[in-house]
Amino acid sequence: MKEEKDSRWFELECVPKDYIFSKEDRPQNLDSPVCDSIPVIDLAISKAANGHNQPVEEILKASQEFGFFQVINHGIPEKTVIDAMSVLKEFFDMQSKYTTTGTVPHKKGYIYTSSTDFMKDGVHLWRENIKHPCHPLEECVHLWPDKPTRYQQVIAAYLVEIQKLSSRILEMICEGLGLKQGYFKDTSEVQLLSSNFYPPCPDPSLTLGILPHHDPSLITLLYQGGSTGLQVMKDGQWINVGAIPDAFVVNVGNQLEIISNRKLKSVKHRVVTSTHETRRSIATFVNPSPDCIIEPAKILVNELEPSLYTASLYKEYVHRNNAFGDYTTAIQNALHFDS
Repeated sequence: MKEEKDSRWFELECVPKDYIFSKEDRPQNLDSPVCDSIPVIDLAISKAANGHNQPVEEILKASQEFGFFQVINHGIPEKTVIDAMSVLKEFFDMQSKYTTTGTVPHKKGYIYTSSTDFMKDGVHLWRENIKHPCHPLEECVHLWPDKPTRYQQVIAAYLVEIQKLSSRILEMICEGLGLKQGYFKDTSEVQLLSSNFYPPCPDPSLTLGILPHHDPSLITLLYQGGSTGLQVMKDGQWINVGAIPDAFVVNVGNQLEIISNRKLKSVKHRVVTSTHETRRSIATFVNPSPDCIIEPAKILVNELEPSLYTASLYKEYVHRNNAFGDYTTAIQNALHFDS
């Protein structure tokens, strides 16, 4: 490690042993990645004269084939996004000095974890993370970090815009699936924000930023700031999700796969590290309300296509599947789930 007094955990010349994953868990073929082919959808394109709604059709096709797509011309002001990324950079830059890791601070409702707080079989992830509840927004803001001092104001403004965009995307998915307008209106909430900081890594072939996983959400909206590292499983291979400036990555979560009766796919994804690039991202999870019953939509079930899933309360699904890993109970409490 460097000799500076305030050097951080990642300022190393080689990957420490307790960050090196077993061979079967390490990322493969980083030198020859599969080309990015995740669809990019322009939300500014309006309905064609022939009645076809091109963005709706593209979203449905992408959700069926990849479980992922990116959206551009989404309507979120550039300044709102830049401010959010900036304040999160400030937050992560402060952590070595001010924050106790792996805990929900006293009278606060956020969880900060450093690289040493997460382990799989004794191995740490190459990242830092903050999670906190977002719904109802006005009741959650005061539970978030108060340093940097503008954190609460900036992130609240960001989440207002995310709510608008997520509602718009869910309405398009409704239209594509043939569900009634407003199907998700009373049963979807921007419940959780999860922001990650992935510093440069001496040898990305040995470690991971996030392990392969599925999201327990309806949909997840991710801003990755034009940085690479996100990969999606497609036909047994990892595909890179391209770094498109100003785009939001959207992916189908487990709950939407259930509601669509598996017409739309929740797919496995992960994050790999880079030797030279710092990655910062903001993921927002649009989830059902805790007491919402999740089951295939009635209109999508018939004799030829029977229900593939058993009905379950969302909060029971989260508890049963330990949906947020080691911090499931803490997050359930923060989201006011009755676990």
